[in-house]
Amino acid sequence: MLVVVATLVCALLFMLFGWYVVWQLFLSKFKFLRELVGDAGTPQADAPPAPPQSERPAGATRGRSRAARHRPDAAS
Repeated sequence: MLVVVATLVCALLFMLFGWYVVWQLFLSKFKFLRELVGDAGTPQADAPPAPPQSERPAGATRGRSRAARHRPDAAS
């Protein structure tokens, strides 16, 4: 009887440890699952923070206006 109880306790502890490792390495990355568990305040962010203005490339803000320019049609 004691062997059965010890086996069940060891199996339960092993399963709990496995779920904890899977949560830390994979499942906690999903915002939906964190909200289900009620762990929305974890430090893992959905997106990395934006770099400071000094580290951004110089053409990052002008790229959109450049792409909006019309090019002459080659078919005309």
